Amino acid sequence: MSRFRARLRRSCWKHLTRLRTRGRGMVTDAPRTRQRNPWLVLTVLCTSSFMTLLDTTIVTIAIPEMAAGLGASLDDILWFANAYMLVFAALLLLSGRLGDRFGAQRVFATGLTVFTLASVVCGLVDTPGQMIAARAVQGLGAAVMMPQTLALISAVFPAERRGAAFGVWSAVAGLATVAGPTLGGALVSGLDWRWIFFINLPIGAAALLGAIVVVPDIRREQRPSLDLTGAVLATAGLSLIVYGLIEGERYDWGTIESFLSIPLVLALGVVLLGVFALHQRTRQGQRPLVPFELFRSRGFTISALLGAMLLFGSIGVLLPLTLYLQSVLGVSAGEAGLALVPGPLISMVVAPLAGNAVGKLGGRKLLIPGMLIFGAGIALIAVMAKPDSDVWAIVPGQLVFGVGMGLVFAPTSTLAMQEIPPQLTGVASGMFTTFRQIGAVVGGAAVGALLQNRLAAEGVPEEVRQQAGRLTDSVYAEGLTDAVRYGLFLTVAVAVVAAALAMFLPPARRPEPELSAQPRTESDVVQARD
Repeated sequence: MSRFRARLRRSCWKHLTRLRTRGRGMVTDAPRTRQRNPWLVLTVLCTSSFMTLLDTTIVTIAIPEMAAGLGASLDDILWFANAYMLVFAALLLLSGRLGDRFGAQRVFATGLTVFTLASVVCGLVDTPGQMIAARAVQGLGAAVMMPQTLALISAVFPAERRGAAFGVWSAVAGLATVAGPTLGGALVSGLDWRWIFFINLPIGAAALLGAIVVVPDIRREQRPSLDLTGAVLATAGLSLIVYGLIEGERYDWGTIESFLSIPLVLALGVVLLGVFALHQRTRQGQRPLVPFELFRSRGFTISALLGAMLLFGSIGVLLPLTLYLQSVLGVSAGEAGLALVPGPLISMVVAPLAGNAVGKLGGRKLLIPGMLIFGAGIALIAVMAKPDSDVWAIVPGQLVFGVGMGLVFAPTSTLAMQEIPPQLTGVASGMFTTFRQIGAVVGGAAVGALLQNRLAAEGVPEEVRQQAGRLTDSVYAEGLTDAVRYGLFLTVAVAVVAAALAMFLPPARRPEPELSAQPRTESDVVQARD
């Protein structure tokens, strides 16, 4: 009888706990959730990610038209792109924690709404200042939304399907990063530069509907604190470093005004990040903004660094190629966009296959050759780029680096997230995306600074450097082509270093099969996290 009472007591307590959890909003509409297709959820997440990552590069090819339409100076033009990337990169850490605290689906939908509305404003502005402000708000929406995507993918897909899911997401992300000039060129040539922003309205509206109807609301009973002090330190430090890198060449890496200089700005940014690290060390037992246990995972640490290097190369290739195509070869925005299609298309095909194979082959067998192939493709482009070359001369190199990008993009995402416990997926996703965006910002700034430096060394006058149209002087065209080659070879060097770093990845490890091959529900996730 005592055993029967004990069993009855345990059964009642189990059912009472489930009812209390549902009452707190932890699990809602469980039967309906079980019928949701995780691939449909992935479609919504990929659509939103494509839109936000596309806007990191889509303005590049529309700069001449935007400058003429808004009466913008060269400095204004640079900030049309940089304001977005700066806010995007600086706020990702805090945004990853927001998803852990308030629910990834709710935060994802909020960020998507902000991004879509800001896109409409970007298409309606009349002055450069308004454009820069609207682009900053766009970056805020993207920063809030992006970290939630990897966390949601980890939650809705079982381990044996997660590699393929990350592969699809990475293929879309890679395509968006390098396809901005392609789509932007088509919109500018066929419609108007404002449509590079208006196009986000129907896409964003459809994605928002999907986020509400399709994406599950996954939340945990214990809500971590936001650590606002840490968020302010991290955001300020990252912002200063990014600002210094972006504006360094403009001020010749010297004085900005009075005692303020670019080295001082960079040093202050590093100091603030150091203070942030010390602050986080004191909070490791209180749910910190950056749990140090993430970096105990060699797979996460190296994959995050490799993701940054890949984005460094991807963004670093776009600026020289766009400049070469339009200023040296004299092709239109639409033609330049089409010339950049082959690489993204090949990457989109290869990435899902690589993501699915990472569990069997491991990171080393994919990422080492992938980074070397990526660098070899860029080197081939640099060799073939000449003042009198045809547009088709750069296509073989694009095909090669597209294969390399596809081999790297998906495995880095999978390897970074595969050892992360469920309660840390939000902050890990935010940290991983932060590394990538910092790589993109540093890549654009470093390659841009090198281009300016080499143009000056080649004797190209300042007024010619700022020229948006074709260079008719053969001497200047030759100097610009040489500067482009230097920029491309810098990304090759980064790819070689990344291949060497990939040698330290942990060996291949097959994921442990889950009890059921069916997609996980909110109830399953909550029980696993508890």
